[in-house]
Amino acid sequence: MRRFPLHERVKVPVIKNIKFALSLVWKTDKRLFLGYLINMTVDGIFKMFVQNILFLKMLLGIIDRKGSFEEYLQNLLLFLGVSVLLKAVNWSSNYMRQAATKNVLKGLNNLVFRKAISLDVSCYEDPAFYDKYQRATNVLAWSYFDAICSSISVIIGNSIALLFVIGTVTAIDPTYLVFLLPVSLVFVIEIIKSRLVYKRDLEMTTNNRIKAYIQRTVFLKDYSKDLRTSNIFSVLMTRFKAAIDSNIMILKKYGVKLFLFSMVSTLFSEFIPIIGTYAFAGYQFVYTNALTISGFSVVLSSINSVRESIMSVANNFDMITQMAFYFQNLRDFFDYEPKVVNGSEQCDEFRSLEFKNVYFRYPSAEKDTLHNVSFKINKGETVAIVGVNGAGKSTIVKLLLRFYDVTDGEILLNGKNIKEYDLASLRRSYGAVFQDYRNFAVSVFENIMCHECSDEEKKIAEKALMQSGIWDKISALPKGGDTVITKEFEKDGIGLSGGENQKVSVARLFAKDFQFAVLDEPSSALDPIAEYRMYENLIEVTKDKTVMYISHRLSSAVLSDKIIVISGGKVIETGSHKELLSMGGEYSRMFTLQASSYNKESEVEDDER
Repeated sequence: MRRFPLHERVKVPVIKNIKFALSLVWKTDKRLFLGYLINMTVDGIFKMFVQNILFLKMLLGIIDRKGSFEEYLQNLLLFLGVSVLLKAVNWSSNYMRQAATKNVLKGLNNLVFRKAISLDVSCYEDPAFYDKYQRATNVLAWSYFDAICSSISVIIGNSIALLFVIGTVTAIDPTYLVFLLPVSLVFVIEIIKSRLVYKRDLEMTTNNRIKAYIQRTVFLKDYSKDLRTSNIFSVLMTRFKAAIDSNIMILKKYGVKLFLFSMVSTLFSEFIPIIGTYAFAGYQFVYTNALTISGFSVVLSSINSVRESIMSVANNFDMITQMAFYFQNLRDFFDYEPKVVNGSEQCDEFRSLEFKNVYFRYPSAEKDTLHNVSFKINKGETVAIVGVNGAGKSTIVKLLLRFYDVTDGEILLNGKNIKEYDLASLRRSYGAVFQDYRNFAVSVFENIMCHECSDEEKKIAEKALMQSGIWDKISALPKGGDTVITKEFEKDGIGLSGGENQKVSVARLFAKDFQFAVLDEPSSALDPIAEYRMYENLIEVTKDKTVMYISHRLSSAVLSDKIIVISGGKVIETGSHKELLSMGGEYSRMFTLQASSYNKESEVEDDER
C-alpha cells in the first residue's frame, strides 16, 4: 500500500501538477479555462496597453502636433467602440466560465467520490491519510481549479500585453529597461515565499483537522447528551485551545521570514523601478529635451504598465506555484493504489470457507491481532465465533470481506484463495450486519434496499422490517417506509434510537438474497427480548443457508452447530455448545458468568414487581 506521509517533501513538479490540474478541467468542461483565457487576455491587453499606452500616445500626439478637435474626437469614438466591443467579449466569456464552473465541480467531485469508495478500509484508520485526504478535498472546496485557470490566464494575457508595452518603451529609449531588471528578481522571491507558505500550511494541517473535528462534534446530535452530562466538553476545549496555540506558534515561526521576503519584494518591484524611471525621465525632459510632454507621459505610463504587468505575472506565478503544492495532494490521492487488489473470478454457489494458518497485523500495530487461526465452515452450517472484546473476532470479518488482506496464511472460498475473486462479486455473496452499523439520511426503504425502490421492492423491504421487529413503528409514520432517517435534511424525518437503528440495519440482511450470512454483533444494541425475537427470525430466514455469528454475548452460540472460541487472537476451543460446556474451559466459564448475570437481572425484575 502506498502510504500518505504527514510530513512530505516540499519539492514538487510544478509544471507537471499544473498540467494535471488543467487536464482535469479540460476533461470535465474546457469552457472554464477558455472563458478565463479570453477574459484575462482581453482585459490585460486592453488595460495595460490599449488604454494606458496606445490611446494615450495617440491623443497626446494629436495635442503635441496641434491637430484638430475633429481628429481628437474621432480617436475618442474609436476608443469607445473598441471598449464596448471588448466589454461584450468579456461579458460573453464570463457567462461561459460561470456556466462551466458547476460542471467542473460536479465532475471533479464525482471523480473524488469514486476514488474514495475504491480506497482500502485501512486508509480510514490512518491519521496521515486523513491529513492527505483533507488537503486533497480542499483543492475542490477552496475553488483552486477556478483559481489556477484564472492565474494562468492572467499570466498569458499580461505577458502578451507586456510584449507590446516593452516594445513601446524600447522604441522611446532602451535605457528604461534597466530600471525594470530588479522586477525579475521578484519571481525568485515569490517562489521562495510560496514554498514557505506551503510548509506553514502543511504543519498546520493536523491542528486544523483537530479544530474541525471539535467544531463538528459540538454541533452533532450524536454527542449532544454526553457533552451536557459530563466534563468531556472541557477536555475538547483544552484540545481546541492547544490546536489554536500550536497554529499561532507555527504562524510566528514563519511570520518573520515571510515579512522580510515581502519587504525585499516590494523594494525590487516598487521603489527601484518607479524612482529610477521618474528620475531618468525627468532628467531627459528637463535637461536634455529628449522627451516631449507626450513622450514623458507615455514613458511614465508605460513603465507603470510594465511594472504592474510583471508584478501581476509574478503574483499569479506565485499563486500557481503554491497551488501546485496542493494539487500534488490531489495527484497523490488519485494515484493511490489499493493494497487489496481485485481478482477476476466470479463467486459461484457457496460450498465452504476455510481460514488456513491465518496471521494478521494491522499496519500501525506492533503485534499480530490474529495468530495462526484455522477453521472451516461448510455449506448449511451455523457457526458462532465468540470471545471477549478485543479477542480478534471482528478482524475475522474484515479479512473475510477483504477490507484487509491476511499478513500470512490464506482464506479459501470453495477451495480457492479469496484474492482470486472479483471484490464486488465476493462481497455480494455475503449478507453482512456489522456491530458499527450505520444508516443513511435517505428513506427507510432506500436504507433497506440500498437503492431507489420500485413498489415491488418496497414490499420486500416492508417484510424485512417486519422480520427485524421495527415495522410497527415505521408503518405508524405519515410517510411510512418513505420517511427519511434523521431530521438533518427534512423536518419530517425520523430520529431512531440505537436499538431501532440496529433493527433497520438487520433488515438489510432479511431483504438480501445471500448464500452466507455474516453477523458481527447483530444484537449489541437490543434488549434481551428484542434479541430473542430477532434470532427467531434469523433462524427462519437463514434456513438452508450458511451463517457465521460474531459475538461476545453467547445467546447466538446456543443456536449454532459449531462454536469457535477466540482469545488473544488464537483459536483456543472448538465444538458444539454441549461439548464445550462439558470441557469446562473458557467457553464454559463465559457462559456460566453470562447466565448468572441474566439470572440476577431476572431476580431484580421479580423483586421490583
